[in-house]
This record gives sequence, structure tokens and C-alpha cells, in this order.
Amino acid sequence: MKFNQDRLLGRHWGAGLAGLAAIVAVSTLLLSSCNDADTSARSEANVNSTSAAPSPATAATDKSISSRVWVRYPEPPATLSADATLGKHLFFDASLSASGKLSCASCHSPGHAYGPPNDLAVQLGGADMRRQGTRAVPSLRYLGFTPKFTRHYYVPGPDETEDEGPTGGFTRDGKVDSLHEQALIPLLNPNEMANANPAEIAARLQKSSYAGQFRQVYGSDIFDRPEAALEKATLALEAFQTEDPSFHPYTSKFDAVMSGNADFTPAELRGYGLFNNPNKGNCAKCHIDTPGPGGRPAQFTDFGFQALGVPRNPEIAANRDPKYVDLGICGPQRKDMAQESEFCGMFKSPTLRNVATRGAFFHNGRFHTLEDMLHFCVERDTDPAKWYPKVKGKVVKFDDLPPRYRANIDTLDAPLNRKAGAKPALNEEEIGDMIAFLKTLNDGYSAKSGAAP
Repeated sequence: MKFNQDRLLGRHWGAGLAGLAAIVAVSTLLLSSCNDADTSARSEANVNSTSAAPSPATAATDKSISSRVWVRYPEPPATLSADATLGKHLFFDASLSASGKLSCASCHSPGHAYGPPNDLAVQLGGADMRRQGTRAVPSLRYLGFTPKFTRHYYVPGPDETEDEGPTGGFTRDGKVDSLHEQALIPLLNPNEMANANPAEIAARLQKSSYAGQFRQVYGSDIFDRPEAALEKATLALEAFQTEDPSFHPYTSKFDAVMSGNADFTPAELRGYGLFNNPNKGNCAKCHIDTPGPGGRPAQFTDFGFQALGVPRNPEIAANRDPKYVDLGICGPQRKDMAQESEFCGMFKSPTLRNVATRGAFFHNGRFHTLEDMLHFCVERDTDPAKWYPKVKGKVVKFDDLPPRYRANIDTLDAPLNRKAGAKPALNEEEIGDMIAFLKTLNDGYSAKSGAAP
């Protein structure tokens, strides 16, 4: 396995010297554990290490050495602010919906890493709770470091800056730049909480059990100004998601291992090697597993966008109309980039933290197990007939994207760069190891960030 120094440094930031030393040490151990790791890769890892780096064995097994020197977990606030406390009330209040049955927590369940509590491809809502959404609901965990959307994110290259393409923003198409703007979307969406306008939301807030607290914080006349009341409500939701530690707990086994308080099993370690191997899983290319500036814990996303050619999902009612197509950045939910065809079909890479708790994968919820999701990734091109429909005896590859946009689909990066009939990048045993590693990203392994179980 080739040691990927560019990925080690991260797409959006570089770790500090102590962090780099520790990452190199752990990465060196991973490289030595991969069946296809060659001597040149190990030599390159050693060249890039510093005299401050502990040995791989020491970094992995000596519990007296803690990587908290280079991974800094957030300290939870002693109490929530008045805004965040109100936001918590709002988050769990189903009376804010037209149906009276749908709250933020209905689709973003705290017991399911703030993702859906079921394996439906898309969730139900609307005034009668029978309307389907059109995209799989993402988790609300680990969104705090999301940058604002940009069409072109430039990073330093060996000769000049390199364009990494669209990056940042919230929702699957990056159309808003803040948590409070994101919170506004379901409140007014006819497929979700289905409020007709700000006045309707203000009226529901005025009838809530915490209306007095809302007036106390935002003014006695706040409900006479519906637009202002709605703005304060969404800012309160943002404060709750920002301050409450349950939205960024960092209590996974991965965090415990990185803090020197646990060890990967052999299968987990092999899976971690495959995750980083640019010729195998190559997951770390987009789902960055190294710390950010100042020791920020790994977010397992680069906040970028990709077109992966996920098959059309017949579970989504909107897809029964052959003219309906979800183009991601280009719409239909996002309007401002409808004419920028080079981005059509691209969706934001989510964090992989808690991915093993999910029951629907990709933007359209097409797959419902990690096994199927990973099999698709490695067999999309080697066995397309397994994943795409046939029309008049011919496999229609990338059937959920109009032909004129299919050139946007990633066919260059492993494991998406194989030819039909070729050997997939991962075999069954390796997929099992990959799943073992991905399960280490589930929160709940420890009670505190990076702690022992």
C-alpha cells in the first residue's frame, strides 16, 4: 500500500508537528499490517516521520502515551445557554408541525446518532404524515466544522494550487451555509413539518409550553413579529446543536484508540488499513480520518461533493415519474446552480461517524446495509448488471442521472476505477474487515470523549 502523504496532511488542513508524528507512527503500523504493503511504502513512511515520533509499537500499545497531545476533544459546557435551552424544547416539540406529530427529533433521533430511527429510504411527513421526502435524512451529528459552500476549493499542490471542486455548505446539496438556515428547511417543507408561512410557526410557538420563556429571552412582543420569531427559533435550534455535547460526543472506539485507551482488534486494524489504502477502499480520500488544526478530532469527511452514480431508488414515490431526477447541486431543491452542468449529480460526502448505525445509505437511501453499500462501491463497474436495470437487453448504467451528466461521475478513483469483469477492489473477507473498522466509528463505546470503555 502506498503511503499517501497528501491525504495524511488532509484536504483542508494540516495537523501540528506532534500530531503529524503520531499519525505517521500509527499509519506506519497500518501499512505494515496490510497484505499488499511493500517495502517502499514503509520506507516512505519512515522518511516522513520525525525524531519526535514514537515507534509504531509504542504508539499503538503503550497506554502511558496519550494522543490527547494532538487530539483535543471539546469540553462540554457546564450548562446550556438560554438560547440552547429553548432550542432543545423546539427540537422535541411535535406541535410545531402541521400534523402535530412530527418534531425535529422524529427524523433526527438522539437514540440513533441524530439520524432516522428506521431504515426507510426517505421519511414521511406533511400535514397528514403520508407525504414522502425525496432524499435520505442525514445525521445532525458532527456538523459544527462545516465550511461555507464554495464552487471551487483550492489546495496547495506540488506545482500550483489544485481545484478540489465544490466544498462545504449544509444539506446534501450544500445550499445553505449555517445550522439555523438548515433548521428552517423542514419547518416550511410541505413534505416535512408543512407550515405554510412564518406566521403559522409563530402561532404554534405562542401556544407552546415554553412560550413564556421564549418571550423572556427574545422580548415580550416577539410573537407579534412572526419573521423575527421564526429567526429566533432557528437560531435557538442552532445553539442547541452547537452547545449540547450529544451532537459531538466523540465517544467511539476509534477515539479511544486514538487516545491510547483502547486497541483495535486484528479485523478492525486490517479494515483501517483498507480504509486508507488508495488502491483498495480508498475511503480516506474523501472521509478524512486525521486531526484538523489545533488537534481538532477527525471529522471523517472532507465536506466535498462527488457523483457516484447510485442506482435509481424505486422506493421513492417521486421516482415513479420518469421525468423526475435529483441532480444534487443542480437541483431541484437547490436553484442557484441549475445551469452549472459540470456539477450535476454531485452530493456532499457525509461524515462516516456512526455510519454503521444507519439503515439507509447515499442521498436516495438506495441501500439498507453496510454490506450492500460496500458491495456496490466495489462492484459498480466490475458487475454493473448486478446493480442497474436492463432495457432491451442492455444494462443502463448510472440510470438515475441523465446521459448528458454521466461524465461527472467518478470513474478515476479506486474502488470506482475498475472495468467490467475485473476483480473488485475488495473481496468478501476484506469487506468484513472494513465493516469491523466502520463499527469503531459508532459513538457510545465510552462515557467521555476518547476515554476507555
